[in-house]
Amino acid sequence: MARTTSISTPVTGVNHPHWDSKCFNYGKREVLRFLLSNIRFWLREFHFDGFRFDGVTSMMYFDHGYRETWDLDGYFRHGVEWIPIYLQLANAVVHRVKPQAVTIAEDVSGMPGLCRPVQEGGIGFDYRLAMAIPDYWIKVLKEKPDEEWNILNSGP
Repeated sequence: MARTTSISTPVTGVNHPHWDSKCFNYGKREVLRFLLSNIRFWLREFHFDGFRFDGVTSMMYFDHGYRETWDLDGYFRHGVEWIPIYLQLANAVVHRVKPQAVTIAEDVSGMPGLCRPVQEGGIGFDYRLAMAIPDYWIKVLKEKPDEEWNILNSGP
C-alpha cells in the first residue's frame, strides 16, 4: 500500500516514479488553496499573461501516462479523480483574475475535452501543447550523429 502524506497522492506515495519530484494530493483542500493562491499571486503580482501546465498527462492518468496502449482505462481511477477538478478550478481562476491570460496544457494523451470550456464539461485550457513529436525529435538529435542524417528519410 502506498503511503499517504499531506502532499502525496495515495496512488504513488510521495515521489513521482519517473521525474524525481513530489506529487500533490489534489483532493486536499489545503493543497488546492495553496496551488490556486499561487496562480492568483503570479498573475497579480508579477503580471503573468498565462500559464503552461507541464505534465498534464502525468496528472490525469493513474499510471502517469506511462503505458503501451492509450485508452480511457487509466482516467479518473482512484487517486486521480480530483485532478480534473483542480485543473478546471485553475483555469477558472486564471481567466477570472486576468481574462486575457492564456492557459496551455502540455499533454501527450489527447485527453478529450482538455480545451473545451468548463461550462461544457471540459477542463478549460485555451491550448494543448502536444509534446510527443518534439520529444521524438529531441531524442533523435541526442542519439543520432550529424553524419548519419538522411534528409530524405528522417522518419522513425
